Amino acid sequence: MRSPRHRAWVVTALLVVFMMINFADKSVLGLAADPIRKDLGLSSSAFGLASSAFFLLFSICGAAVGLLADRVRPKWLLLAMAALWSVAQAPLAMGGGLAVLITSRVLLGAAEGPAFPVAQQTTLSWFPNHRRNLPGALIVLGITLGVLIAAPVLTWVIHDHGWRSAVTVVALAGTVWALLWIPLGGEGPYAAASDDDSPATADSGEATGTATVKGAGTRMGPAAHRTPYRRILATRTWIGATIAYFGTYWVIAFGLVWLPSYLHDGLGYSSAASARLLMLVWGLSGVVVLGQAGVAGWLLRSGITSRRARGGLGGILLLIGAAACLALPSAPAGAATVALLVIGFGLTGAMGSIAVTTVAELAPAHRRGGALGLMNAVVTTAGLIAPTLIGSLVDTQGAAGYQHAVLITGALLLIGGTAAITLIDPSRDARLLSA
Repeated sequence: MRSPRHRAWVVTALLVVFMMINFADKSVLGLAADPIRKDLGLSSSAFGLASSAFFLLFSICGAAVGLLADRVRPKWLLLAMAALWSVAQAPLAMGGGLAVLITSRVLLGAAEGPAFPVAQQTTLSWFPNHRRNLPGALIVLGITLGVLIAAPVLTWVIHDHGWRSAVTVVALAGTVWALLWIPLGGEGPYAAASDDDSPATADSGEATGTATVKGAGTRMGPAAHRTPYRRILATRTWIGATIAYFGTYWVIAFGLVWLPSYLHDGLGYSSAASARLLMLVWGLSGVVVLGQAGVAGWLLRSGITSRRARGGLGGILLLIGAAACLALPSAPAGAATVALLVIGFGLTGAMGSIAVTTVAELAPAHRRGGALGLMNAVVTTAGLIAPTLIGSLVDTQGAAGYQHAVLITGALLLIGGTAAITLIDPSRDARLLSA
Protein backbone atom coordinates (compact mmCIF):
# COMPACT_ATOMS: atom_id res chain seq x y z
CA MET A 1 0.00 0.00 0.00
CA ARG A 2 1.34 3.45 -0.84
CA SER A 3 2.23 5.73 2.07
CA PRO A 4 0.10 8.89 2.41
CA ARG A 5 3.12 11.00 1.49
CA HIS A 6 3.77 9.00 -1.69
CA ARG A 7 0.08 9.15 -2.61
CA ALA A 8 0.07 12.91 -2.01
CA TRP A 9 2.77 13.43 -4.64
CA VAL A 10 1.17 11.00 -7.10
CA VAL A 11 -2.08 12.98 -6.91
CA THR A 12 -0.17 16.25 -7.18
CA ALA A 13 1.66 15.01 -10.28
CA LEU A 14 -1.62 13.96 -11.90
CA LEU A 15 -3.13 17.36 -11.18
CA VAL A 16 -0.10 19.12 -12.64
CA VAL A 17 -0.74 17.16 -15.85
CA PHE A 18 -4.44 18.05 -15.51
CA MET A 19 -3.55 21.75 -15.58
CA MET A 20 -1.11 21.18 -18.45
CA ILE A 21 -3.92 19.74 -20.56
CA ASN A 22 -6.24 22.52 -19.40
CA PHE A 23 -3.92 25.21 -20.71
CA ALA A 24 -2.97 23.29 -23.84
CA ASP A 25 -6.71 23.40 -24.61
CA LYS A 26 -6.74 27.14 -24.04
CA SER A 27 -3.59 27.80 -26.09
CA VAL A 28 -4.78 26.10 -29.28
CA LEU A 29 -6.63 29.17 -30.56
CA GLY A 30 -3.71 31.51 -29.92
CA LEU A 31 -1.21 29.18 -31.59
CA ALA A 32 -3.51 28.65 -34.56
CA ALA A 33 -4.80 32.22 -34.74
CA ASP A 34 -3.60 32.96 -38.26
CA PRO A 35 -4.75 29.70 -39.92
CA ILE A 36 -8.09 29.83 -38.08
CA ARG A 37 -8.73 33.42 -39.14
CA LYS A 38 -7.73 32.60 -42.71
CA ASP A 39 -9.69 29.34 -42.84
CA LEU A 40 -12.88 30.81 -41.38
CA GLY A 41 -12.49 34.34 -42.81
CA LEU A 42 -12.50 36.11 -39.42
CA SER A 43 -11.54 39.67 -38.54
CA SER A 44 -9.48 40.35 -35.41
CA SER A 45 -12.64 41.41 -33.56
CA ALA A 46 -14.50 38.24 -34.58
CA PHE A 47 -11.56 36.09 -33.56
CA GLY A 48 -11.34 37.95 -30.24
CA LEU A 49 -15.06 37.35 -29.72
CA ALA A 50 -14.62 33.63 -30.40
CA SER A 51 -11.74 33.54 -27.92
CA SER A 52 -13.76 35.40 -25.29
CA ALA A 53 -16.66 32.97 -25.82
CA PHE A 54 -14.54 30.42 -23.98
CA PHE A 55 -15.05 32.50 -20.83
CA LEU A 56 -18.79 33.11 -21.26
CA LEU A 57 -19.74 30.36 -18.78
CA PHE A 58 -16.23 29.91 -17.38
CA SER A 59 -16.67 32.15 -14.34
CA ILE A 60 -20.25 31.07 -13.58
CA CYS A 61 -19.36 27.39 -13.68
CA GLY A 62 -16.19 28.05 -11.71
CA ALA A 63 -18.23 29.56 -8.88
CA ALA A 64 -21.01 26.96 -9.02
CA VAL A 65 -18.71 23.94 -9.03
CA GLY A 66 -16.46 25.57 -6.43
CA LEU A 67 -19.46 25.71 -4.09
CA LEU A 68 -20.41 22.17 -5.09
CA ALA A 69 -16.88 21.00 -4.22
CA ASP A 70 -17.71 21.63 -0.55
CA ARG A 71 -20.46 18.98 -0.84
CA VAL A 72 -19.38 16.56 -3.59
CA ARG A 73 -16.05 14.70 -3.66
CA PRO A 74 -13.64 16.71 -5.85
CA LYS A 75 -12.35 13.44 -7.34
CA TRP A 76 -15.57 12.95 -9.29
CA LEU A 77 -15.85 16.62 -10.22
CA LEU A 78 -12.37 16.54 -11.73
CA LEU A 79 -13.17 13.35 -13.63
CA ALA A 80 -16.35 14.88 -15.05
CA MET A 81 -14.45 17.99 -16.15
CA ALA A 82 -11.77 16.05 -18.01
CA ALA A 83 -14.39 13.93 -19.79
CA LEU A 84 -16.38 17.01 -20.81
CA TRP A 85 -13.27 18.69 -22.22
CA SER A 86 -12.89 15.96 -24.78
CA VAL A 87 -16.59 15.85 -25.63
CA ALA A 88 -16.76 19.63 -26.10
CA GLN A 89 -13.89 19.66 -28.59
CA ALA A 90 -15.02 16.72 -30.72
CA PRO A 91 -17.37 18.72 -33.04
CA LEU A 92 -14.70 21.34 -33.74
CA ALA A 93 -12.12 18.65 -34.49
CA MET A 94 -14.43 17.15 -37.09
CA GLY A 95 -15.42 20.36 -38.92
CA GLY A 96 -17.70 23.39 -38.83
CA GLY A 97 -17.35 27.16 -39.04
CA LEU A 98 -17.60 30.11 -36.68
CA ALA A 99 -20.80 28.88 -34.99
CA VAL A 100 -19.23 25.51 -34.18
CA LEU A 101 -16.06 27.24 -33.01
CA ILE A 102 -17.96 29.49 -30.62
CA THR A 103 -20.23 26.70 -29.34
CA SER A 104 -17.28 24.40 -28.76
CA ARG A 105 -15.35 27.08 -26.89
CA VAL A 106 -18.35 28.01 -24.73
CA LEU A 107 -18.86 24.37 -23.69
CA LEU A 108 -15.13 23.86 -23.15
CA GLY A 109 -14.99 26.98 -20.99
CA ALA A 110 -17.92 25.79 -18.91
CA ALA A 111 -16.12 22.48 -18.30
CA GLU A 112 -12.74 24.08 -17.59
CA GLY A 113 -13.94 26.98 -15.45
CA PRO A 114 -13.79 25.09 -12.15
CA ALA A 115 -10.54 23.25 -12.99
CA PHE A 116 -7.99 25.41 -11.21
CA PRO A 117 -9.77 25.95 -7.87
CA VAL A 118 -10.90 22.31 -7.58
CA ALA A 119 -7.43 21.04 -8.54
CA GLN A 120 -5.88 23.32 -5.93
CA GLN A 121 -8.43 22.29 -3.31
CA THR A 122 -7.69 18.63 -3.98
CA THR A 123 -3.93 19.08 -3.94
CA LEU A 124 -3.90 21.16 -0.76
CA SER A 125 -6.04 18.53 0.97
CA TRP A 126 -2.90 16.36 1.09
CA PHE A 127 -0.71 18.92 2.87
CA PRO A 128 -0.80 21.08 6.04
CA ASN A 129 -0.70 24.87 5.68
CA HIS A 130 3.06 25.25 6.19
CA ARG A 131 3.77 22.70 3.42
CA ARG A 132 1.29 23.98 0.82
CA ASN A 133 3.48 26.47 -1.03
CA LEU A 134 5.32 23.89 -3.16
CA PRO A 135 2.34 21.70 -4.19
CA GLY A 136 0.23 24.80 -4.79
CA ALA A 137 2.99 26.26 -6.93
CA LEU A 138 3.34 23.01 -8.87
CA ILE A 139 -0.32 23.22 -9.89
CA VAL A 140 0.34 26.73 -11.18
CA LEU A 141 3.49 25.41 -12.86
CA GLY A 142 1.22 23.05 -14.78
CA ILE A 143 -0.11 26.15 -16.56
CA THR A 144 3.39 27.09 -17.68
CA LEU A 145 4.36 23.54 -18.63
CA GLY A 146 1.13 23.15 -20.59
CA VAL A 147 1.96 26.18 -22.70
CA LEU A 148 5.67 25.37 -23.00
CA ILE A 149 4.95 21.86 -24.25
CA ALA A 150 1.91 22.85 -26.27
CA ALA A 151 3.72 25.65 -28.12
CA PRO A 152 6.23 23.50 -30.05
CA VAL A 153 4.13 20.31 -30.22
CA LEU A 154 0.86 21.91 -31.29
CA THR A 155 2.64 24.35 -33.60
CA TRP A 156 4.16 21.36 -35.40
CA VAL A 157 0.76 19.61 -35.55
CA ILE A 158 -0.91 22.77 -36.84
CA HIS A 159 1.77 23.34 -39.47
CA ASP A 160 1.93 19.75 -40.73
CA HIS A 161 -1.58 18.43 -40.12
CA GLY A 162 -3.88 21.44 -39.67
CA TRP A 163 -5.36 23.20 -36.69
CA ARG A 164 -8.26 20.77 -36.34
CA SER A 165 -5.76 17.96 -35.75
CA ALA A 166 -4.31 19.99 -32.87
CA VAL A 167 -7.79 20.14 -31.33
CA THR A 168 -8.01 16.35 -31.68
CA VAL A 169 -4.67 15.89 -29.89
CA VAL A 170 -5.68 17.86 -26.81
CA ALA A 171 -9.09 16.14 -26.70
CA LEU A 172 -7.38 12.73 -26.67
CA ALA A 173 -5.01 13.90 -23.94
CA GLY A 174 -7.99 14.72 -21.71
CA THR A 175 -9.45 11.27 -22.27
CA VAL A 176 -6.19 9.53 -21.31
CA TRP A 177 -5.91 11.64 -18.15
CA ALA A 178 -9.45 10.73 -17.08
CA LEU A 179 -8.67 7.02 -17.40
CA LEU A 180 -5.61 7.43 -15.15
CA TRP A 181 -7.44 9.56 -12.59
CA ILE A 182 -10.12 6.94 -11.88
CA PRO A 183 -7.77 4.50 -10.06
CA LEU A 184 -5.15 6.98 -8.83
CA GLY A 185 -6.97 10.19 -7.88
CA GLY A 186 -8.62 11.23 -4.64
CA GLU A 187 -8.67 13.63 -1.69
CA GLY A 188 -6.19 13.75 1.16
CA PRO A 189 -6.41 13.69 4.97
CA TYR A 190 -6.71 17.49 5.23
CA ALA A 191 -9.81 17.66 3.03
CA ALA A 192 -12.18 18.23 5.91
CA ALA A 193 -9.75 19.15 8.65
CA SER A 194 -10.72 21.98 10.93
CA ASP A 195 -7.07 22.34 11.87
CA ASP A 196 -4.97 23.31 8.88
CA ASP A 197 -1.94 21.56 10.37
CA SER A 198 -3.60 18.33 11.49
CA PRO A 199 -5.17 15.59 9.34
CA ALA A 200 -8.91 15.12 9.56
CA THR A 201 -9.98 12.40 11.93
CA ALA A 202 -13.32 11.00 12.90
CA ASP A 203 -13.39 12.95 16.13
CA SER A 204 -11.44 16.07 15.17
CA GLY A 205 -12.93 19.58 15.27
CA GLU A 206 -16.40 18.90 16.63
CA ALA A 207 -15.16 16.47 19.27
CA THR A 208 -12.62 18.91 20.66
CA GLY A 209 -14.68 22.01 19.94
CA THR A 210 -11.62 24.00 18.90
CA ALA A 211 -9.26 24.20 15.98
CA THR A 212 -5.90 25.95 15.83
CA VAL A 213 -5.10 27.93 12.72
CA LYS A 214 -1.41 28.58 12.12
CA GLY A 215 -0.80 32.20 12.98
CA ALA A 216 -4.49 32.84 13.69
CA GLY A 217 -5.03 31.73 17.27
CA THR A 218 -7.82 29.33 18.23
CA ARG A 219 -10.87 28.97 16.05
CA MET A 220 -14.00 27.54 17.63
CA GLY A 221 -15.33 24.57 15.66
CA PRO A 222 -19.06 25.49 15.88
CA ALA A 223 -18.26 29.08 14.94
CA ALA A 224 -16.31 27.94 11.93
CA HIS A 225 -19.27 25.85 10.82
CA ARG A 226 -21.48 28.94 10.97
CA THR A 227 -19.11 31.10 8.91
CA PRO A 228 -21.11 32.28 5.87
CA TYR A 229 -19.41 32.85 2.55
CA ARG A 230 -20.33 36.53 2.61
CA ARG A 231 -18.08 37.07 5.64
CA ILE A 232 -15.13 35.40 3.92
CA LEU A 233 -15.70 37.39 0.73
CA ALA A 234 -15.85 40.64 2.72
CA THR A 235 -12.39 40.18 4.25
CA ARG A 236 -9.60 42.44 3.04
CA THR A 237 -7.49 39.34 2.34
CA TRP A 238 -10.02 37.75 -0.03
CA ILE A 239 -10.60 41.08 -1.77
CA GLY A 240 -6.88 41.83 -2.07
CA ALA A 241 -5.99 38.35 -3.32
CA THR A 242 -8.81 38.51 -5.88
CA ILE A 243 -7.81 41.93 -7.24
CA ALA A 244 -4.16 40.86 -7.49
CA TYR A 245 -5.01 37.56 -9.15
CA PHE A 246 -7.27 39.36 -11.64
CA GLY A 247 -4.21 41.19 -12.97
CA THR A 248 -2.36 37.90 -13.31
CA TYR A 249 -5.23 36.28 -15.18
CA TRP A 250 -5.45 39.24 -17.53
CA VAL A 251 -1.81 38.59 -18.44
CA ILE A 252 -2.57 34.88 -18.93
CA ALA A 253 -5.51 35.66 -21.24
CA PHE A 254 -3.44 38.18 -23.20
CA GLY A 255 -0.56 35.71 -23.42
CA LEU A 256 -2.65 32.77 -24.58
CA VAL A 257 -4.77 34.54 -27.21
CA TRP A 258 -2.88 37.57 -28.48
CA LEU A 259 0.78 37.41 -27.44
CA PRO A 260 1.80 35.27 -30.47
CA SER A 261 0.13 37.80 -32.82
CA TYR A 262 1.58 40.75 -30.87
CA LEU A 263 5.10 39.37 -31.26
CA HIS A 264 4.61 38.71 -34.97
CA ASP A 265 2.39 41.59 -36.12
CA GLY A 266 3.03 44.21 -33.43
CA LEU A 267 6.77 43.81 -32.83
CA GLY A 268 7.76 42.32 -36.18
CA TYR A 269 9.36 39.07 -35.03
CA SER A 270 9.37 36.05 -37.30
CA SER A 271 7.26 33.01 -36.41
CA ALA A 272 10.34 31.14 -35.20
CA ALA A 273 11.56 34.07 -33.09
CA SER A 274 8.05 34.57 -31.69
CA ALA A 275 7.91 30.92 -30.62
CA ARG A 276 11.27 31.26 -28.85
CA LEU A 277 10.14 34.40 -27.05
CA LEU A 278 6.89 32.73 -26.00
CA MET A 279 8.85 29.86 -24.48
CA LEU A 280 11.13 32.37 -22.73
CA VAL A 281 8.14 34.20 -21.22
CA TRP A 282 6.45 31.03 -20.01
CA GLY A 283 9.76 29.52 -18.92
CA LEU A 284 10.51 32.52 -16.70
CA SER A 285 6.98 32.27 -15.31
CA GLY A 286 7.62 28.67 -14.29
CA VAL A 287 10.92 29.53 -12.62
CA VAL A 288 9.32 32.40 -10.72
CA VAL A 289 6.40 30.23 -9.57
CA LEU A 290 8.77 27.64 -8.11
CA GLY A 291 11.11 30.29 -6.73
CA GLN A 292 8.22 32.05 -5.02
CA ALA A 293 7.15 28.78 -3.41
CA GLY A 294 10.63 28.23 -2.02
CA VAL A 295 11.05 31.78 -0.76
CA ALA A 296 7.54 31.97 0.74
CA GLY A 297 7.98 28.59 2.44
CA TRP A 298 11.32 29.65 3.90
CA LEU A 299 9.86 32.93 5.16
CA LEU A 300 6.91 31.15 6.80
CA ARG A 301 9.22 28.63 8.50
CA SER A 302 11.32 31.56 9.71
CA GLY A 303 8.32 33.05 11.48
CA ILE A 304 7.43 35.71 8.90
CA THR A 305 3.69 36.21 8.61
CA SER A 306 1.72 35.36 5.46
CA ARG A 307 1.04 39.06 5.03
CA ARG A 308 4.67 39.52 4.01
CA ALA A 309 5.65 36.00 2.93
CA ARG A 310 2.74 35.72 0.51
CA GLY A 311 1.01 39.08 0.02
CA GLY A 312 4.16 41.19 0.13
CA LEU A 313 6.18 38.91 -2.13
CA GLY A 314 3.38 38.54 -4.67
CA GLY A 315 2.68 42.26 -4.64
CA ILE A 316 6.32 43.12 -5.36
CA LEU A 317 6.38 40.73 -8.34
CA LEU A 318 3.22 42.34 -9.75
CA LEU A 319 4.63 45.85 -9.32
CA ILE A 320 7.83 44.92 -11.16
CA GLY A 321 5.72 43.41 -13.95
CA ALA A 322 3.60 46.58 -14.04
CA ALA A 323 6.66 48.80 -14.41
CA ALA A 324 7.94 46.65 -17.28
CA CYS A 325 4.60 46.71 -19.14
CA LEU A 326 4.19 50.46 -18.71
CA ALA A 327 7.70 51.03 -20.08
CA LEU A 328 7.40 48.54 -22.96
CA PRO A 329 5.51 50.64 -25.57
CA SER A 330 8.12 53.42 -25.49
CA ALA A 331 11.20 51.17 -25.30
CA PRO A 332 13.59 51.02 -28.27
CA ALA A 333 13.36 47.90 -30.40
CA GLY A 334 15.82 45.17 -29.59
CA ALA A 335 17.16 43.83 -26.31
CA ALA A 336 15.27 46.37 -24.18
CA THR A 337 11.94 45.37 -25.73
CA VAL A 338 12.64 41.68 -25.22
CA ALA A 339 13.71 42.19 -21.59
CA LEU A 340 10.67 44.29 -20.69
CA LEU A 341 8.27 41.92 -22.44
CA VAL A 342 9.69 38.85 -20.71
CA ILE A 343 9.71 40.55 -17.31
CA GLY A 344 6.26 42.09 -17.70
CA PHE A 345 4.58 38.86 -18.80
CA GLY A 346 6.84 36.40 -16.98
CA LEU A 347 6.92 37.60 -13.37
CA THR A 348 3.22 37.79 -12.67
CA GLY A 349 2.19 34.12 -12.80
CA ALA A 350 3.29 33.43 -9.22
CA MET A 351 0.33 35.45 -7.91
CA GLY A 352 -2.03 32.62 -8.88
CA SER A 353 -0.34 30.26 -6.43
CA ILE A 354 -0.09 32.96 -3.77
CA ALA A 355 -3.77 33.88 -4.05
CA VAL A 356 -4.87 30.26 -3.69
CA THR A 357 -2.67 29.38 -0.71
CA THR A 358 -3.64 32.66 0.96
CA VAL A 359 -7.38 32.04 0.62
CA ALA A 360 -6.89 28.40 1.65
CA GLU A 361 -5.22 29.64 4.82
CA LEU A 362 -7.99 32.15 5.45
CA ALA A 363 -11.10 30.05 4.81
CA PRO A 364 -12.36 27.26 7.10
CA ALA A 365 -11.81 23.88 5.44
CA HIS A 366 -15.53 23.30 4.85
CA ARG A 367 -15.77 26.67 3.02
CA ARG A 368 -12.49 26.38 1.12
CA GLY A 369 -13.89 25.07 -2.17
CA GLY A 370 -16.50 27.80 -2.35
CA ALA A 371 -14.08 30.57 -1.36
CA LEU A 372 -11.61 29.46 -4.03
CA GLY A 373 -14.32 28.92 -6.64
CA LEU A 374 -15.86 32.34 -6.10
CA MET A 375 -12.44 33.99 -6.29
CA ASN A 376 -11.76 32.14 -9.52
CA ALA A 377 -15.15 33.21 -10.91
CA VAL A 378 -14.32 36.88 -10.39
CA VAL A 379 -10.74 36.57 -11.59
CA THR A 380 -11.50 34.72 -14.80
CA THR A 381 -13.79 37.47 -16.06
CA ALA A 382 -10.44 38.89 -17.23
CA GLY A 383 -10.45 36.09 -19.80
CA LEU A 384 -13.88 37.21 -21.02
CA ILE A 385 -12.88 40.86 -21.37
CA ALA A 386 -9.24 40.82 -22.52
CA PRO A 387 -9.44 38.93 -25.85
CA THR A 388 -12.42 40.93 -27.13
CA LEU A 389 -11.01 44.28 -25.99
CA ILE A 390 -7.58 43.60 -27.50
CA GLY A 391 -9.12 42.36 -30.75
CA SER A 392 -11.18 45.54 -30.98
CA LEU A 393 -8.10 47.69 -30.33
CA VAL A 394 -6.17 45.88 -33.07
CA ASP A 395 -9.02 46.26 -35.57
CA THR A 396 -9.41 49.99 -34.92
CA GLN A 397 -5.78 50.98 -34.30
CA GLY A 398 -3.69 48.36 -36.07
CA ALA A 399 -0.34 47.54 -34.47
CA ALA A 400 -0.76 50.49 -32.08
CA GLY A 401 -3.68 48.62 -30.53
CA TYR A 402 -1.24 46.13 -29.06
CA GLN A 403 0.70 48.95 -27.39
CA HIS A 404 -2.45 50.29 -25.75
CA ALA A 405 -3.33 46.78 -24.62
CA VAL A 406 0.09 46.48 -22.93
CA LEU A 407 -0.46 49.81 -21.14
CA ILE A 408 -3.85 48.61 -19.86
CA THR A 409 -2.14 45.44 -18.65
CA GLY A 410 0.48 47.48 -16.79
CA ALA A 411 -2.21 49.55 -15.08
CA LEU A 412 -4.06 46.43 -13.92
CA LEU A 413 -0.84 44.91 -12.56
CA LEU A 414 -0.12 48.15 -10.71
CA ILE A 415 -3.54 48.03 -9.04
CA GLY A 416 -3.15 44.33 -8.27
CA GLY A 417 0.31 44.70 -6.75
CA THR A 418 -0.86 47.56 -4.55
CA ALA A 419 -3.87 45.53 -3.39
CA ALA A 420 -1.70 42.51 -2.53
CA ILE A 421 0.68 44.55 -0.40
CA THR A 422 -1.94 46.64 1.40
CA LEU A 423 -4.88 44.26 1.85
CA ILE A 424 -3.63 40.67 2.22
CA ASP A 425 -3.26 39.50 5.84
CA PRO A 426 -4.84 36.03 6.30
CA SER A 427 -3.83 35.67 9.97
CA ARG A 428 -5.66 38.87 10.92
CA ASP A 429 -8.76 38.05 8.90
CA ALA A 430 -8.88 34.42 10.08
CA ARG A 431 -9.01 35.73 13.67
CA LEU A 432 -11.86 38.06 12.71
CA LEU A 433 -13.77 35.18 11.10
CA SER A 434 -13.34 33.01 14.20
CA ALA A 435 -14.48 35.73 16.60
